[in-house]
Amino acid sequence: MTDVMDRQTRSRVMARIRGRDTKPELLLRRALHTRGFRFRLNQRKLPGSPDIVLTKWRTAVFVHGCFWHRHQGCRKATTPSTNAEFWSAKFSANTARDQRALDALAALGWRSAVVWECALQTSIAPSTIASLVDFMRDGTTSRIVIEGAVER
Repeated sequence: MTDVMDRQTRSRVMARIRGRDTKPELLLRRALHTRGFRFRLNQRKLPGSPDIVLTKWRTAVFVHGCFWHRHQGCRKATTPSTNAEFWSAKFSANTARDQRALDALAALGWRSAVVWECALQTSIAPSTIASLVDFMRDGTTSRIVIEGAVER
């Protein structure tokens, strides 16, 4: 099946996809700041360049988009039907890179949290933020994954 857009339009659409300051990321940052947490953004010195770094709590937070990071069972994690080989390789590389970053952070003694995009939907965002705050304040577990409404 051919693409429904011409090359220039597709290029323009793909160029507008941001890697930083996404809506879910901004929502989470605003909520954490309101609760008194202070943090750094996109620390390149840490493996995986976490979206939010709370040095006081020695915690790195990744806000993953369901499509790009392949949230299993999520309706947003669709696979394009065209150029399937490219997309398969792309998604495999993304998930492998994510896992390497989490493992490297753990080896350095950092705690990590992965917050999925769907977990920051308006209806469930307060419980997501509460779970993240509890994780940071608890200090006993080294990793948490916060998922939204996953359709399995």
